[in-house]
Amino acid sequence: MPARSHPSPAAVLFDMDGTLVDTEHLWWQCAAELATELGLTLTERDLPEVLGRAVEHTAAHLHRASGTDRAEQELVQLLDESFTGKVAAQVTPRPGALDLLAALRAAEVPTALVSASPRRVVDLVLDSLGRQWFTVTLAAEDTERTKPDPAPYLAAAERLGLDPAVCVAVEDTPTGVASAHAAGCAVLAVPSTVPIPAADRVTLLESLTEADLALLGRLAAPRPA
Repeated sequence: MPARSHPSPAAVLFDMDGTLVDTEHLWWQCAAELATELGLTLTERDLPEVLGRAVEHTAAHLHRASGTDRAEQELVQLLDESFTGKVAAQVTPRPGALDLLAALRAAEVPTALVSASPRRVVDLVLDSLGRQWFTVTLAAEDTERTKPDPAPYLAAAERLGLDPAVCVAVEDTPTGVASAHAAGCAVLAVPSTVPIPAADRVTLLESLTEADLALLGRLAAPRPA
């Protein structure tokens, strides 16, 4: 008897930068350039304060580390403007991202974009990638707290009318994985820049080209009858 196919996931919640589009290196560039202006050189030790973080968090880190007398809000604005400009000039989908989104759309699986980037950056990416792929989208401004707090993923599941446990989150950084894991989602992690440790309900892949509906369906908890 042939094996029974596994049901599709109830929903898939995607991080944006570094997961669906290759922008994480652009964010690091922005932080490194501003750090240089402030007399700092970023190293691997700064990665947890930059990658997967909201602009306010990275600005606060640079402000604290440099001891600059420039206002923290000024650093937020500089980072935001720099990143927006770089994203506007260069949005490249990650390998396998569009194929996976197309498969989910064909299977009528709801999707959410759950980003720690500002709304104007999210909208730039959506204009390039295609808004039709997502049932709902959340940017940094849409929740009081952002990643690694679970609030963004909890909000995405709520907007879809689902328990986070039946959703699969797709992430690329430890910060994002922590957010989705704390929300109760199963997590598919495809590291973009820094390693992600193995954990319960966290599945690691090298590329989204290795992901498909069957895998995502196996990862999610079944919906209650």
